[in-house]
Amino acid sequence: MGEKQSYQHVVHTFGPLYNADSKILILGSMPSPASREVGFYYGHPRNRFWKVLAELFGMPLPECIEEKKALALSHRIALWDTIEECDIIGASDSSVKNVVPTEIPSLLAETNVERILCNGALSKKIYDKYQLERTGIPALQMPSTSPANAAWSLARLVEEWGKVLR
Repeated sequence: MGEKQSYQHVVHTFGPLYNADSKILILGSMPSPASREVGFYYGHPRNRFWKVLAELFGMPLPECIEEKKALALSHRIALWDTIEECDIIGASDSSVKNVVPTEIPSLLAETNVERILCNGALSKKIYDKYQLERTGIPALQMPSTSPANAAWSLARLVEEWGKVLR
């Protein structure tokens, strides 16, 4: 428990989720170790992202990746991250360095995305630094659904995310 973790070079291991009908792009920063292990977005069991979406849209909580994809796509939501690769300690946002950004303009060219939401502060910081000038679409920073954001209850997250997703 007391051993010090070191930097690891991490590469995004799965692609964006979208289709031509996608109108809202939700960007995380980089998949957590748990998400990389399951090979899909917001894979940590305590991340509240899927609970927030299910609650907002009055849907059952998706159990598997196919159900998660269906929930997002049926509400015209695309998912991706702002970081393609970086050096990071565990899942610590504050440790991220040597960022290679994702190619968001190419996704935008294949969709009808009108609004971009960043799930947390790091995602917004990376988007603004590497993407905003290229996309011309300002992103809105949303409160992180990560379990590390313990100050936000599920009810508060649903209320805040609901202001822009409903």
